[in-house]
Amino acid sequence: MFTGIVEAVGSVRTVRRVGAKAELVIEAPALVPGTRIGDSIAVNGTCLTVTGVEEGSLRFEAVAETLERSSLGGLREGGAVNLERALRADARLDGHIVQGHVDGTGRVRELRRAGDDVRLFVDCEPAFAELLVEKGSVAIDGVSLTVVGVEPAGFDVALIPHTLEVTTLGRLAAGARVNLEADVLGKYVKRYLERVLPAAGGRH
Repeated sequence: MFTGIVEAVGSVRTVRRVGAKAELVIEAPALVPGTRIGDSIAVNGTCLTVTGVEEGSLRFEAVAETLERSSLGGLREGGAVNLERALRADARLDGHIVQGHVDGTGRVRELRRAGDDVRLFVDCEPAFAELLVEKGSVAIDGVSLTVVGVEPAGFDVALIPHTLEVTTLGRLAAGARVNLEADVLGKYVKRYLERVLPAAGGRH
């Protein structure tokens, strides 16, 4: 489990396709100390297992399912990624519960800057938009954010200067593909209601 509070921005050193999988080597000197093989790290919001620890870098493998459902299949050498280690049981939950299980991807419609007011607009599938509520939580490329507005096939969030400084979100351009994960609590509520309401004859 993660919180959506990015610990470091890493640089993709190597992307190597091996059959349907991809091997990734990411430069992350701030995270290497204390990281062991088998640890879970969210890479742009996608939970991956560390398969190798090198001097200043971490190695991962991404299977076909991960490459298809997330933006990781489009990573290129030199690209920047948000990194977060799994939450410790005795740590503060500063963001929101993020599983690292990407629900799907969206496309950046606009990164609008007006002085200190920076708004990120993302187009997404209607099924994903249905999981969002104003003032609720969403993870974009692994960053915990508060939803400002929701449309039938999109939403927007506000980005504070600190988020722009310590994550990759300030570098996004229109058309960029981003990983999206809705609040897990909302997903369970929606699933529960889908089961209960038909059984109650649609009464609510």
